[in-house]
Amino acid sequence: MHPSLLLLLLILLPLSAASSLPHHHSDFTKSRLRRSSEPPREYVEIARPLSTDSLTPSCTLQILSHSFGNCSAYRAPTNTTYSHPLNCRWSRAVLHLSAAANGSQRDRIAAVWLSGAEILRTSPPESTSNEAVWNVRKDVTRYSSLLRKSNLTLSVMLENVVNGVYHLNLTVLFYDVATNETAVSVNSPLSLFSPNRKAMIRELGELQPVSIPENYSLEMDENPADLIIPISASGEEGFWFKIQSQHDAIYHGIKIPPNTYRAVIEVYASFHGYDEFWYSNLPDSYIQLNHLPTKRGNGAYREVVVRIDNNVAGSLIPFPVIYAGGINPLFWEPLVSIGAFDIPSYEIELTPFLGTLLDEKVHYLGLGVSDALSFWLVDANLHLWLDTKVDKVQAGVISPGDPSKSEIERESKFQQLDGKFEVEGTRKIEVSGWVNSSAGNITTIVTSKVKLENEIKLKSNGTVKDIDHEVKMTSKVTLKSDAGQIISYVEVEKKYPLEMTITSLPGSGSDDYLMITKLENSMEEERKNGTFKSSLTNTQKSNGWMFVEDCNVISGASSTHQTYEIKDSFGCYSRDVLAEDGSIKSDTEYLVCAVVAAS
Repeated sequence: MHPSLLLLLLILLPLSAASSLPHHHSDFTKSRLRRSSEPPREYVEIARPLSTDSLTPSCTLQILSHSFGNCSAYRAPTNTTYSHPLNCRWSRAVLHLSAAANGSQRDRIAAVWLSGAEILRTSPPESTSNEAVWNVRKDVTRYSSLLRKSNLTLSVMLENVVNGVYHLNLTVLFYDVATNETAVSVNSPLSLFSPNRKAMIRELGELQPVSIPENYSLEMDENPADLIIPISASGEEGFWFKIQSQHDAIYHGIKIPPNTYRAVIEVYASFHGYDEFWYSNLPDSYIQLNHLPTKRGNGAYREVVVRIDNNVAGSLIPFPVIYAGGINPLFWEPLVSIGAFDIPSYEIELTPFLGTLLDEKVHYLGLGVSDALSFWLVDANLHLWLDTKVDKVQAGVISPGDPSKSEIERESKFQQLDGKFEVEGTRKIEVSGWVNSSAGNITTIVTSKVKLENEIKLKSNGTVKDIDHEVKMTSKVTLKSDAGQIISYVEVEKKYPLEMTITSLPGSGSDDYLMITKLENSMEEERKNGTFKSSLTNTQKSNGWMFVEDCNVISGASSTHQTYEIKDSFGCYSRDVLAEDGSIKSDTEYLVCAVVAAS
């Protein structure tokens, strides 16, 4: 997964010098930048506080303590048995991963599966001979149907291929939010910091425009599914599927219970190898005409497509997570990049397709990646809600959507190593279907749009590379009664803007390079649920340089400034962190966000 010096130089950095580099793979190393006497370094990912952070767990269950030694890659995951704790009343669950690494380590991909269903995908930081420590806390309430069972297989994959050992502990913390005096709703992250929490929760309950049965709530974390079906591999080398090319789609046969009234597929996808920096990949024509020895081509468009029986049901373009060795490894000390410790998953509403799926026959859910190069790791969880009052519900598809509404435009202009490359892709889907259950005849309407715009400029004989990349995904799920009245809706808009400039200057020798990088990466989200609104803006701005000699980072300097702000109908929370040259210089939390005066 970690970029080799050769491939990083070939695509991210100087193209004029890259053509003379040897054909080999090797990792960057930062060992010369550290002293063995340094204390352990704690790495952190800035993320939203969990709604349970101020609560005392009802019970705590340690489920795994394991050391991953050298050569744990390309083997079966480490397994243990999970059983629900006895005499423990709970309504929310948090997975806590605590880890430490010693020796020279690179960024790797890791995941946790429960009975084949993925519940966490993550990547560790880089480390040298000094110990690195980190923690990941994730709300896993949506997997409650699995967490309430016993004698399930819990599997962990962490591919260690170099010297040193990863020590990992997994714990689940269970919280009885309903009876806790300080309980808060996950829909309102700001209510965690308010002294008037109970009144805010009551107000939140009044925000729905029309009364709706509780079991029809569209919030997965508030209303967990009754059944989860893994769309995953056999587990011999992890439960993820490895996508090697755009033609390498997978199909998984499923048969769902006849009393299913809602279905959502949750997709995990991460990119590696020749597609680790897919948003910076250049067209094959440019690579071939300039005789560059790289396989990082196919341009800069990628889209994960979900199919039902070969018909497109939805799609997504993933957030550009940068692993700890990516772009400039000095950027991610000790702040890791957005999403590195908790790699996002993506939800696609499949309820309108229940008219097809509820015929008591086997249907095939497919996952593929448009224009993919080797390799992507993908799997999914199918979340199903069951009507316990009937043995079978009736359902029908009203509008199946039109998968042909996908347009991709590409434009390339280049002369030798300088040029400009643009790609724009859009897919629109609108699908609707009805389900007649004990709650009545309810129609679900799903509208979604995925759009990617990418521009890459190469200047100064290919030694300067500018990348301007933005993804926008919008989705709206609307529930209507048999009379056509809107019962509820959830509307989500996500934006992933990324800007990057990389300049490379040759050193005195054939293997010496000075790399100067400027990077801005953001995750933005706006969410509406009835009259409840929330927004998230998470931005990292990084600047730095590193001098590389024979694959070793000899010297360098870096700074990463991260701003995190989340607002909802009740208030605001923000955090501002500055890291320079491997240490935190400032870290400030605010319970009131800044107000910008109108000019």
